[in-house]
Amino acid sequence: MTSKCKARLGRSNEGYSLDDGEYDSLPSSSASFDKEVKEKKPKRKKIKYNEEDTETKKGPPPVSYFSLFRYATCWDAILIAVGLVSSAGTGISFPAMVIFFGDITQGFVNNGQNGSTATNVSVCTPLNSTSIYNTNLDEPEDLMVIVERFAIAVSIIGAAVALFGYLFVSSLNASAENQVFRIRALFFQSIIRQDIGWYDVTSTNDFASKITEDLNKIQEGIGEKIGMFLFSLVGFLAGLVNAFIYGWELTLVILAPMPVLVIGLGFLGKVTSNLAEKESQAYSKAGGIAEEVISGIRTVVAFGGAEKEVERYQKSLVSAQEAGIKRGQLTGISLGISMLVLYGAYALAFWFGTKLILDGLLNCVVVYDASNLLIVFFSVLGAAFSIGQLPTYLESFASAKGSAAAIFHVIERVPAIDSASDEGEEPKEFNGKIKFENIHFNYPSRPDVKILKGLNIEIEPGQTVALVGSSGCGKSTCIQLVQRFYDVESGKITIDGRDIRDLHVGWLRGHIGVVGQEPVLFGTSIKENIRYGKVGVGDEAIIRAAKEANAHDFITKLPQGYDTLVGDRGTQLSGGQKQRVAIARALVRNPKLLLLDEATSALDNQSEAVVQRALDKARQGRTTVIVAHRLSTIRNADHIFVLDEGKLKEQGNHEELMNMDNIYASLVKVQQGASTSTADNKTVQTLNRQQKVIKGNKRPNTRGSSQSEPNLEEEDEKEISIFRLLKANSPEWPYMVVGVISACIVGGSNIAFAILFGEVLGSLSFTDIEVARQETIRYSLLFLLVGILAGIASFFQAFMFAIAGERLTSRVRGWTFSAMLRQEIGWYDEEENSAGSLCARLSGDAASIQGATGSRLGTIAQVVVTLTIALILSVYFDYRLGLVTACFVPLVLVATFLQAKIVMGQSAVERKAVEKSAKIAMEGISNIRTIAGLSLEKIFLEQYIEALRKSHERTVRRSHVRGVTFGFSQAIPNWAYAICMYYGGYLVSQNEMTFENVFKTSESLIFGTMLVGQAVALTPNYNKAKVAAVKIFNLLDRVPKIDISATTGENLEKVEGDIDYDNIKFSYPTRPQVQVLKDLNLKIKKGQTVALVGHSGCGKSTCMQLLLRFYDPTEGEVRIDGKNIGPISVPSLRSFIGIVSQEPTLFNRTLADNIAYGDCSRSVSMAKIIESARKANIHNFIASLPMGYDTPVGDRGTQLSGGQKQRIAIARALVRNPKILLLDEATSALDTESEKIVQAALDQAREGRTCITIAHRLSTIQGADCIYVFEDGIIKEKGKHDDLLAKEGTYYDLYTTQSGQLSPL
Repeated sequence: MTSKCKARLGRSNEGYSLDDGEYDSLPSSSASFDKEVKEKKPKRKKIKYNEEDTETKKGPPPVSYFSLFRYATCWDAILIAVGLVSSAGTGISFPAMVIFFGDITQGFVNNGQNGSTATNVSVCTPLNSTSIYNTNLDEPEDLMVIVERFAIAVSIIGAAVALFGYLFVSSLNASAENQVFRIRALFFQSIIRQDIGWYDVTSTNDFASKITEDLNKIQEGIGEKIGMFLFSLVGFLAGLVNAFIYGWELTLVILAPMPVLVIGLGFLGKVTSNLAEKESQAYSKAGGIAEEVISGIRTVVAFGGAEKEVERYQKSLVSAQEAGIKRGQLTGISLGISMLVLYGAYALAFWFGTKLILDGLLNCVVVYDASNLLIVFFSVLGAAFSIGQLPTYLESFASAKGSAAAIFHVIERVPAIDSASDEGEEPKEFNGKIKFENIHFNYPSRPDVKILKGLNIEIEPGQTVALVGSSGCGKSTCIQLVQRFYDVESGKITIDGRDIRDLHVGWLRGHIGVVGQEPVLFGTSIKENIRYGKVGVGDEAIIRAAKEANAHDFITKLPQGYDTLVGDRGTQLSGGQKQRVAIARALVRNPKLLLLDEATSALDNQSEAVVQRALDKARQGRTTVIVAHRLSTIRNADHIFVLDEGKLKEQGNHEELMNMDNIYASLVKVQQGASTSTADNKTVQTLNRQQKVIKGNKRPNTRGSSQSEPNLEEEDEKEISIFRLLKANSPEWPYMVVGVISACIVGGSNIAFAILFGEVLGSLSFTDIEVARQETIRYSLLFLLVGILAGIASFFQAFMFAIAGERLTSRVRGWTFSAMLRQEIGWYDEEENSAGSLCARLSGDAASIQGATGSRLGTIAQVVVTLTIALILSVYFDYRLGLVTACFVPLVLVATFLQAKIVMGQSAVERKAVEKSAKIAMEGISNIRTIAGLSLEKIFLEQYIEALRKSHERTVRRSHVRGVTFGFSQAIPNWAYAICMYYGGYLVSQNEMTFENVFKTSESLIFGTMLVGQAVALTPNYNKAKVAAVKIFNLLDRVPKIDISATTGENLEKVEGDIDYDNIKFSYPTRPQVQVLKDLNLKIKKGQTVALVGHSGCGKSTCMQLLLRFYDPTEGEVRIDGKNIGPISVPSLRSFIGIVSQEPTLFNRTLADNIAYGDCSRSVSMAKIIESARKANIHNFIASLPMGYDTPVGDRGTQLSGGQKQRIAIARALVRNPKILLLDEATSALDTESEKIVQAALDQAREGRTCITIAHRLSTIQGADCIYVFEDGIIKEKGKHDDLLAKEGTYYDLYTTQSGQLSPL
């Protein structure tokens, strides 16, 4: 196999490309597939950000069609070649059958004429008959000889069709599945290899829909539809050749209106394609909104934003719905014109063809006979039908090209910082000398805002240095530049004297250990999360690292120990537990350079002391860079760099800087003098879920396991009635009624064709030429009339069902999204309900459900009407032939049924795989900084491929079954014609039936059967819709355990602020065996400020979640003003509560929008927004930005520093003026100066309202009215600060550990 025939993902030798032999376990559709996912280097070009902006906004132009196959291997090419040759063979079959059909028709006509007494007719011998068999009117062949010949030939053609149909469908589908499987992997690989700057300027919210919807469109465009296109094209060309050979004059007459039709339909197809692209873009935008909202669901529901988000989501669907309806209207016009022209061609063909025959008989120059007429007519008819199908396939190809443009644009983009590249130096030693030389830097997303301005820093090997300064001064930027997340604008950063731009990116990051201030864990086990620090490390090293990070004890107390699943984004662990696991992950790789960005910020006092000592030990012999707000932790650093506005203002050790009595000294004095010791610790994120393991602890702990499949399978076994789907479409019933009536008319027109066809043929056997001429004119006019009715009906059928279908799709998307936001938080804790899975379900299932209604419903009505009338007429004309013909209908129905069962099973498997892979993809994309820092690109790529592998294998295998059923269903009409014509010919030869009735019976029934055969092509859509409907309606039917609708429960008009926890017992739903709160009793009086303290995981944040009714207690009651909050309306309850979490979730909107989000019940004025920003000490920063309050914060607030994000979150809480304020480490990410001001603002904000504060930094809560010390789910101590110190109990130990015994660096 040549090098061109190889296809690999990524690059060779280095990085995380799929290299030779590395993925021999990948799915195989043939023995050669193990070589097929090898490296294929896409044509890549490096693009600068400013060059990308225009293209990104407009979207890359569609690729050429043949470019869609750029990732095909030689094996795929062979499959495609086999498929195309087979589809061409299938396309020739109909023109071939027409020749034999013309022959048998002539035999019937001759037989009819010989049985009549001639009057007013001149019997002549044909002068130039082009029939391939003897058509001598004086010596006609025996009818049964002709009939037998027809039966044998058409049966052989049917067998060929079955074989070719199987080959082309199975080959092309298998090839398409192989290619799309490869493209999925390439796309994800390319996404996670992009540099961080690309993520800053590119919205990745819609990537879940791109991975599902856009790739499905590509698969459609390169799969069996290629074969269907060639099948139609060859049928068109072969039909024209046939027609010209057997009667060029008649062919030209029939073809006269065709150019106008083709041009008109081509124009409409172009417009339709543009509308399809517009619709796709609108759905992508909606998908981005859904992903953002679901990812930040706790923030959304806490601030009552669910209804607002549903409204925003539904608004984003309007343009998609409008584009879809316009597309349906144009499709209707296309179909209407096609039907009118088609039946007009019928009328013209029969009138002019009969005229030629009769004129020839009168002039004794017979050039045309019945055989010529039928061959020309059906050849042109087949050609017209074939060319009518081409726009449908061309639309799919155009859609595939448009979708591929965005996908391939990402695949082929070479990032400025390529983590997969094998380029760059790999020195034998990494000593750790770091030097910043005149560094100037600004973020790609904000090129006008300078972050670093001529920064010069030098760090010696083995030194421990600290970067300090106010939020936004550039500290974390330095950490990111050292990891080479970005390249500097000017200047250079060197490590051991080498410019880091000359070093191999993977080698560089492999020697760096990072612990960020917002730790990111992945949805797998604790063990695997730690192992991510150094892939392949043994269990002993993992346990050793966990012990060093003070995580071993809490891990071993969990039922599953190190195999405990941490949940989506680590939501099953408290903040402190997450931080310790992240520290263990950094320590396990034994890095040469350690970067600590508030590494102990989320730990309680006792844990922090232990972990700090572990970090002190860990930094021995390696270079360590620390970013810290709490200056007591870096007193003993070898060197401290003080940054301000992107410049180095001071440097030296602690004593030297204190002697300078400048910036650093003032920061230390402020921190020591005010009770605002930086509460760096980020308390229990996601509110202390006590390491809830995902339901079903016996499941395997790796991401590759099918942890949620049992539930999915149970749901898939349920059936959803078609009437339930129709009921969902009931608001559009007038459109559907018109559509069904129109479909019935179209179906009836098929039967009308069969009857008129038989009558026209019968007129050819009339012995009186003038009578024959008059009858022909009459039937031709009837053909034209049927064409007018069918054209109008076709338009209304397509247009009405497009309206109904598009509105249903939008409605179901809205329902589904709304139902998701109605669910209680415990529902989101289930692994199968991760953000990635839900977004994939929302985009895929809601779109698929239209497959059971809309145009499919019209097709079903059309088929039912056609078959019903055909069966009745067949029995009416001759019950014997009717029964014989009807025998073939069940065969096609069996083929359809088998197809349905196959596709339903396949859809379920595909959906599970896509949901699972989408979850992995979204987890990787949303946490790209952690992925890049740990060099986990290859690991996530492997997991993504593994999630799709089994589904891919099954799909390839089932493509053969699909091919068999397709070939069988397409061959049935041929076999039906063979047997029916044979039996009909026998009846005619015995004078027991007229040949006109033979044609009427066979044509009506077989034509109906062919329609059923065509319906086989629709079964994937219909059955995918049924599978999707199961998921959607199960969700819609699900009753949330906590109803958040505004209409449920008692509305609170006023809240004083008394809070009472009465004998509370609580376990998280996903781990009922682990009790978090144990008979908790806690009373808070209105206006009080109380503090909850204790070790991580003791139940503090759980109390906040219960008050917000994220969960309900297992036993006991939570009361506000003496009222049990259970019967109270959830939106009403939450409207009186404001919360500031330790890891704030911001949305990809402007700063003003994020602050206004604090009160979703009204339109917040700009004056109120600015007032809240001033109180949170963020106004001056916002005002300094070029766009001010209109500045977008980026995906999840990535354009802001941690401190800036926290202050925006505080402003958001203050804007609603709540009666109860919940502060979950509200100042944890602030620098000392900002914290002092914000703390003063919070002190002021607490006036007149009840405030519950969770804090690890006890100096921040010394003035609380009451402090509650938690331990193992109960209150161990309570009282004021001084009282608790006097007791010398648990609180005393915590306080002294923090204030006097914490070992600083």
